[in-house]
Amino acid sequence: MQTKTLAEFAAGLKFEDIPEDVRANARNCIQDAVGIAVFGAKLPWSKIVIDYARRNGAGGKCSILGVRGTKASAPMAALANGALVHAFEMDSLRTPGTGVHPGGIVPPALAVAEEQGASGKDLITAFVAAMEVTTRIGLATRHSSEEKGFHAPGLTGVFGATVAAGKLYGLDAVKMTYALGIGGSLCSGLLEFAKSGSGAMVKRLHLGRAAEGGVLAASLAKGGFEGPPTVIEGKFGFLNAFADHALPEKLTAELGETWETRTICFKRCACHGTAQTPIQGLQELRAEGGFTADDVAEIVIGTSKKVVANHDIKKPADAMAAQYSVPFSVALSFFRDPLDPQSFLDAKLSDPAILGLCRKIRLEVFDETAKPGKAWVCRLAVKLKDGRTLGRTLTDFSGSPTKPMSKAEFDGKFRASTRDLGPEASARLLDGLTRLESQPSVTALLALAAT
Repeated sequence: MQTKTLAEFAAGLKFEDIPEDVRANARNCIQDAVGIAVFGAKLPWSKIVIDYARRNGAGGKCSILGVRGTKASAPMAALANGALVHAFEMDSLRTPGTGVHPGGIVPPALAVAEEQGASGKDLITAFVAAMEVTTRIGLATRHSSEEKGFHAPGLTGVFGATVAAGKLYGLDAVKMTYALGIGGSLCSGLLEFAKSGSGAMVKRLHLGRAAEGGVLAASLAKGGFEGPPTVIEGKFGFLNAFADHALPEKLTAELGETWETRTICFKRCACHGTAQTPIQGLQELRAEGGFTADDVAEIVIGTSKKVVANHDIKKPADAMAAQYSVPFSVALSFFRDPLDPQSFLDAKLSDPAILGLCRKIRLEVFDETAKPGKAWVCRLAVKLKDGRTLGRTLTDFSGSPTKPMSKAEFDGKFRASTRDLGPEASARLLDGLTRLESQPSVTALLALAAT
């Protein structure tokens, strides 16, 4: 009965049970998610979702990040903020990858925390409970849901959102089990956006729908609505429906002892996680070798089979495909500051310089990355027109648990993401998020996150 065990853990978790470094990582993830949601609010696809949430969530008291004076119901605020967090390929990951986006837990948690008048400690506790549960579900599915064509964060994200919302609603273990049972019927998200050549806006919606679904599931369970108590491990449960060769033993292994919140990986650049390591490696090689794009004859990036199959897009059709493309993201980093999300927003898909360098970038399978959990490993070989070849192998990028960003780098990402708030409001919001544990209510803090 793994579903019940996960529900009991989540319902019973207390702030004092959580190790200090785990709390700090949770606080960092909340800070990161709030910042990138503020940035995401100005994007055209985000505005469509925000308008929908305004129309259908009127009368609520939950903030939509990055939007002044707008309040919505908890489900609609979660939907909008979930879409904002995932709006521009800036949100956090888990390493090694499990199809989980930790930042996607923040929108439903913020919505219900604001609705319920919860404290910063309550918010952190709910986040950790959700992260521990949803990551184990991701580990148990082993990415095989994506082999079937599902977008894993749209599936696992519902469970994370359900636990976060349920924790803040004060669900006991029985109702938390029902909430997970309900949430299991709300999982959705297909990967066709990566293959069709158009319609990629829908990817942004997957975490929004997961957030909304989690709030719905927890709200219904709070009212006494029931769901199957074996929704994850049952014969027709989540693992058997969405995954081949699942590992159900991963669901509860070392629960409460090994903290998955420690595995959160933060992006530096506004592009897919598979491009982060190549960009960093090439920045390092360029600093040492002093070469420009004009000096390059060819760049060979050794990476995993999955990256070669899904992220070798030489001429992306839209902004999402550009950020999903390793060649395009790497080529862009030669001409613009890849640490500034505005660089990816301003880049023209028809830019001849970027597309010209794209054609010189070749992805190939690097055997070492065929092992599970090696998606970030890459081997670089830069062949220059003067005959030199510069190489480097990287196992991870800055922002990962093994190579964390400095506080200055991490806060710098937040400031870049929230520059539209103005320097004073951005600084006050950052200060409040840094001291999240001491906040008696998150409501006043979120008021600063509006342009």
